[in-house]
Amino acid sequence: MRIVIQRVVSAAVFVNSRVIGSINRGLLVFVGIEDADTDDDIRWMVNKVGGIRIFNDPAGVMNLNLSDVNGELLVVSQFTLHASTKKGNRPSYIRAAKRETAIPLYEKFCAELETGTTLRIQRGEFGADMKVELINDGPVTILIDSKNRE
Repeated sequence: MRIVIQRVVSAAVFVNSRVIGSINRGLLVFVGIEDADTDDDIRWMVNKVGGIRIFNDPAGVMNLNLSDVNGELLVVSQFTLHASTKKGNRPSYIRAAKRETAIPLYEKFCAELETGTTLRIQRGEFGADMKVELINDGPVTILIDSKNRE
């Protein structure tokens, strides 16, 4: 499982020119699922998203997490996070999970983020042609891969 976290001032996702999810200050999380992902990957990623300290404290140090700043969360599926560009100029998406595997894992990831929190969580629409609008704060963008836990 790969995610890209962007700290945002605001973000919105559109399908057919209609807003289906929007947030103010918080995190925009793009999620890529692969066939090898398990419940362990989901739990690890949920803990990372909930705990990552990338918001500034009063001293201007990135020391606060999403809950500390009463932030919001927008989760968007993005299979292209598993693009392989090793050969040629056309990316291969062979590692990206097929719909029948990816949808339940994406739904479980979102559900576990929602469990036990009062944070406002919005979602994109899995598999849809989405347009994402955001104002990146910082900019702060972080890539996390559950198979490469650095």
